[in-house]
Amino acid sequence: MDPNEKDLQIQLSQPKKRAAAFSSLVRSYQERLYWHIRKMVLSHDDANDVLQNTFMKAWNGLDGFRGDSQVSTWLYRIATNETLTFLANKRMRNLQSMDGDEDLMLQNLQADTYMNGNELQIRLQKAILTLPEKQRLVFNMKYFEEITYEQMESILGTSVGALKASYHHAVKKIEKIFSEEE
Repeated sequence: MDPNEKDLQIQLSQPKKRAAAFSSLVRSYQERLYWHIRKMVLSHDDANDVLQNTFMKAWNGLDGFRGDSQVSTWLYRIATNETLTFLANKRMRNLQSMDGDEDLMLQNLQADTYMNGNELQIRLQKAILTLPEKQRLVFNMKYFEEITYEQMESILGTSVGALKASYHHAVKKIEKIFSEEE
């Protein structure tokens, strides 16, 4: 474990140092977690909302954090669960099929003033949206965030073999989509 990670865990467990340590934690992880969430929800505003919920849940859950995993793994797990909950709630609110939700997300992505992607990036995001949610999550974590399968195993609670299979299937589907477009 990273020495800074251990120091952070110790400070988070001490009531007098907790607030300052948590502020440091937020500064260290907010950008990475924002992009982790954003790759799933696509909307800047939605990503900010989910990120805020993630840090609120982390703050409220500090007493329950036992230190069995790294703080970063714990935060990614919270962010992932919050993102999946947000997407499920959004689908329920919209009472739309997954296809309708994906179309809406793509429209939001293209209209998002914070998205400065070129045509290729838009095509990639559109292809990623066709993936089942689990494959989309694994693909984003591996491809964009370069998270190892072992770290994903801790975050998602899925075996390394299943994660590798999900990533492989996702890549094949994306490659197929790109080859059909040409």
